Amino acid sequence: FGYKAGLGSGIYFWEGNCNRALEYAKQLKEYPSRSISKTPIKKPAVLGAVISLGFCLDLLESESINKVKEAFLTMDELSDISGLALPKNVLGKDRVLRRLDCAVIESLHESLDSTDGFYYDSVRGMFPEGERLYTDAGFLKHNHIQLCIRNPNCIKGYFLPRNLNGEHKKV
Repeated sequence: FGYKAGLGSGIYFWEGNCNRALEYAKQLKEYPSRSISKTPIKKPAVLGAVISLGFCLDLLESESINKVKEAFLTMDELSDISGLALPKNVLGKDRVLRRLDCAVIESLHESLDSTDGFYYDSVRGMFPEGERLYTDAGFLKHNHIQLCIRNPNCIKGYFLPRNLNGEHKKV
């Protein structure tokens, strides 16, 4: 179900950034070749969701990062033994395809799924992307956090985001 991208198979969400999500949807409408979806976007829009991450492989935490590194080292070792090349990430200016990252995370899921039915419900990752905000900046224009929901029961509901009331402070 869903997509298979940098965080593996699942349903993808942007965390807490409706404006960036809409901007991205508009880019995909204008440049459909950048999309991983086979269905072109006709009318860009954003749908919000109430999500419980459940048991999450959170790539902003050291323990999860170490598990992904271990999964890569195992894959790399198997690649050396078998002579089969690992997929490569394509980090171009106009398109980012995280084929290697996806394969590593899928491998981690498969190794866990095969032991006692243990699996992650979701994956959360931070992606630094875009131009620097200013010379020598550590902040990039399109930084974002993505969620990959593997267990659809983590999605508790959907909603249409509303515009904020400008007469009050943002909370």
